[in-house]
Amino acid sequence: MTRAERPAGPLLLGVRHHGPGSARAVRAALDAARPQAVLVEGPPEADALLPLAADERMRPPVALLAHAVDDPGQAAFWPLAAFSPEWVAIRWALEHGVPVRFIDLPAANSLAMTQAAEREADGEGAESGADAEGTPDAGGSAAQAPIDPIGVLADTAGYDDPERWWEDVVEHRTRDGEAVDPRAPFAALAEAMTALREVYGDGGHPRDAVREAHMRIQLRKAGKEFGDDIAVVCGAWHVPALGTRTTLAADRALLKGLPKVKAELTWVPWSHRRLARHSGYGAGIDSPGWYGHLFDAPDRPIERWMTKVAGLMRDEDRFVSSAHVIEAVRLAGTLAAMRGRPLAGLSETTDAIRAVMCEGSDVPLALVQERLIVGETLGQVPDTAPAVPLQRDLTRQQRTLRLKPEAQERELELDLRKDNDAARSRLLHRLRVLAVGWGEPAAGRASTGTFRESWRLRWEPELYVQVAEAGTWGTTVLSAATAKAETQAASATALAEVTALAEQCLLAELPDALPVVMRALADRAALDTDVGHLADALPALARTLRYGDVRSTDTAALGEVAAGLAERICVGLPPACTGLDADGAAELRGRVDGIHTAIGLLTGAAPANAGMDADGLRARWTAVLHKLAARDTVAGVIRGRATRLLLDEGRLAEDDAARLMGLALSPGTPPADAAAWIEGFVGGAAGGGMLLVHDERLLGLVDAWLTGVPADLFADVLPLLRRTFSAYEAGVRRTLGELVRRGPAAGGPAATGPGTGSGPTAPGFAPGLDEARADAVEPVLRLLLGLHNDSVPADDAPSGQAGRAENAKEPLGATG
Repeated sequence: MTRAERPAGPLLLGVRHHGPGSARAVRAALDAARPQAVLVEGPPEADALLPLAADERMRPPVALLAHAVDDPGQAAFWPLAAFSPEWVAIRWALEHGVPVRFIDLPAANSLAMTQAAEREADGEGAESGADAEGTPDAGGSAAQAPIDPIGVLADTAGYDDPERWWEDVVEHRTRDGEAVDPRAPFAALAEAMTALREVYGDGGHPRDAVREAHMRIQLRKAGKEFGDDIAVVCGAWHVPALGTRTTLAADRALLKGLPKVKAELTWVPWSHRRLARHSGYGAGIDSPGWYGHLFDAPDRPIERWMTKVAGLMRDEDRFVSSAHVIEAVRLAGTLAAMRGRPLAGLSETTDAIRAVMCEGSDVPLALVQERLIVGETLGQVPDTAPAVPLQRDLTRQQRTLRLKPEAQERELELDLRKDNDAARSRLLHRLRVLAVGWGEPAAGRASTGTFRESWRLRWEPELYVQVAEAGTWGTTVLSAATAKAETQAASATALAEVTALAEQCLLAELPDALPVVMRALADRAALDTDVGHLADALPALARTLRYGDVRSTDTAALGEVAAGLAERICVGLPPACTGLDADGAAELRGRVDGIHTAIGLLTGAAPANAGMDADGLRARWTAVLHKLAARDTVAGVIRGRATRLLLDEGRLAEDDAARLMGLALSPGTPPADAAAWIEGFVGGAAGGGMLLVHDERLLGLVDAWLTGVPADLFADVLPLLRRTFSAYEAGVRRTLGELVRRGPAAGGPAATGPGTGSGPTAPGFAPGLDEARADAVEPVLRLLLGLHNDSVPADDAPSGQAGRAENAKEPLGATG
C-alpha cells in the first residue's frame, strides 16, 4: 500500500492483548503501511528501555516492571509475550529503524492513583496489577460493573465462550486467506468497538478517560513530528476514543491534578504460567502455550500440535504412536466440522487428545494442560537491564551456586556437609528472612537428620517486586537480611517472634544479627510469664540448638535461655492445664507435644549444650507428665496425651497405662470427658491406632466403654471419636474393626496356650503353635535366605520342635 492510497490520519491498530491473530495482523499492517513512527500502549517512562528489546539475550515472555521508589511494594507489570501485538510492533520498529514510543498514562501517575484508591478503601488495598486494558488497576468504584467487550461481541454472535469466538473470528483466519487490505480487520473491529462504547460508555473503567486523554496528547505531539504517517497499537477498546476529535485544552483538563510518585522501571522475565492468571496486562489468557504455538507454527498447526503432545506423552513413558497422532488430527477436524467452526480450536484438539491419546482419562490430560497448553516458559532479560543492587547480588549468587531460577516447581535436596549445598541453604534462608519466597522448606529426607534439607523452588515474576522491596534493607542479600533481622528483633513484642527469628538467623548464618537477636530474646524471656508464650517459644529454641550443632555455631547463650524456659514451663504448666474449655485444652495439648519434643532435643543434645543438666531436666519433665496424667482437674485430652507420652517413653508401665485408661473410661466419667481422654491418648500422633491393634487390653477397654455409652449421649461424643479414628490409615481402621468384631469383650477370661506365656491370647490366634503349618513355611523361608534347604532329603530333615531346635543352630539372622 502506498502512502497516497492510505486514508488520512494515523493508522489505529486495535488489538487484543496477547492475541496471536492480532499479532500477525499487526505485522502485516505494518509491513504494508511502512509508517514513520510506531506508538504503543504502555508507560512512557519505559521509552529508554525499548532498545533492549532488540538484544538477542531478551527472550519473551518479559514484562515491564514499574515500582514506586519510596514504596517498592507498590508495583505494576506490563507483560509481553512473543505473540503479543505490542511486542511484535516494538520489534518491527526496531528492526526497521523506526522510532517507537509508549503513549499510555505514565506509571508515576497510575501507581499514585492506585495508592490513593487503597487509602480511600480504608486499607483494603487490592493486589496491584493491570486492568483489562493494561494499566495498574486503582480499585476505584465505578457506576457499573466493568464489561468484557470481547465477551459482549461473542454473546451477540451467539457464542457462550468469548475465547472461542475470538479464535474463530481472528485467530483461525488462515494466512493464505488474508484480506487484500491489511487494515480491513482493524476497521471492522473498530466499528464494533464504537458501537459498544455508544451503549456502554466507559464500560465500567472510569480511569480510561484519563488514559485516553494522555494518549491523544501524545498522538498530537507525534503528529507534529511525523505527520499522519504514524501507526498506533493499542487495545481495541480505546480505538474509538483515540479517533474522536477533542481539544488539547479539554484533554489537559482531564490530566490536571493527578497524583504522582517517583517511579523506576525495568524489564523482568515473565512466564506463561503468570500470563494464564486473570490479572496483569490484559485480562489474562487461559492457554498461552497454545497461543504461542499458533503464532510460531508456519503451517499445519493442528498436526504440529498433536506431534508435540505425542512427544510429551512418550517422554512420560506413555505409549503413543504415529497412528494415534493421525487419528487425533482426524477427530479434531471432524469435531470442528460438527460444531461449525472454521478450524479445529483448543477445545476440539483437547477433546481429541483425551479420546485418542489419553483413553478418556483426564489424568494424563492434566499434564498436557500444564506443560503445553499453559506452558512452563520463563523469559530472559539481558544483564544490561536496570536492576536494584540487591537483585544484581542475588543474580550473581544464583550463578555462582548454579541455582537457576525456573518457572517450573522443582524439589532440591541439600547435603549441608557439602560447601556448595551449605551456601545454597544460606542463600535460601536469607531470602526467607527478606520475605522473598523463592524457596519453601519441604518435607523430605531432611527429616532423617539435620545434615539434609529439602526445598521446593519456583521462581515467579512477582519475586522481582519482593526483591526490589527488600532492597530497602541493603545492597546485598547478607547485609539486607542482617539489617532486617536486627530491626525485627528490636520491634518484636512476642517471645515466639524472637525465638523464630533466632532460628532464622542461625539457619541463614547472620553472625552480626544473632547477638542482637539473643539480647532481645533474653529480655523477652525474662519478662514473659505466660506459660503459653513460653511453650510456643521453646520448640524453636530447641531446633536452633540442634541446627547450631550441625552448622558449627556457638549457641551456649542460647542453651542457657532454653534451659531457663524449660524450667519455668515445668513449674507453670500443671496449673495452666486446669479449668480449660474444649478449645483451650486442644490448643494446650498441642503445646504439650511441642514441649515434649523440644525437651527431647535439648536433653539429647546436652553434650553440646554445656551447663545444661540434661538428666535433671528430663526427670522434672517426666514428673510434670505424671502430674498431668493423674490429676482429675486437668482436661481429659491433656491427661490422655500425658499418659501416652509417658507410655511411649517407657516411663509408664503398660499395666499403669491400662489402669489410667480404666479410670478415665469408668462409668462415673462424663462421656464427653472420656472421649476427650481417648482423643489425647490415641489421636493425632503417629502410631495411635497401632497401639490399639497390638494392645488387646487397651482396645478392650475402649470397646467396653464405647458400647456402654447411653444412646442419648452417644451423639455428643461421636464428633470427637470420628475425629480421632478418621486420622488412622485405612489398613489400621480395618484391622481394628476385625479385632472388635472377633471379640472377646474386655475383662473376660483370657485363653492361654503352651509356649505362649501367661498373657491372653489375641482374637484370631490359636492358644498354641501349629507345628505342621510352621514346618510347611520353613523350606520356603530357607530358600529365600539362600540356605539351600533342598540339599537336605525330606525324610532326613528334622521336623517339629526338634527340627526347629536343630535349625536354630544355623545363623539365619546372619544371612538376612
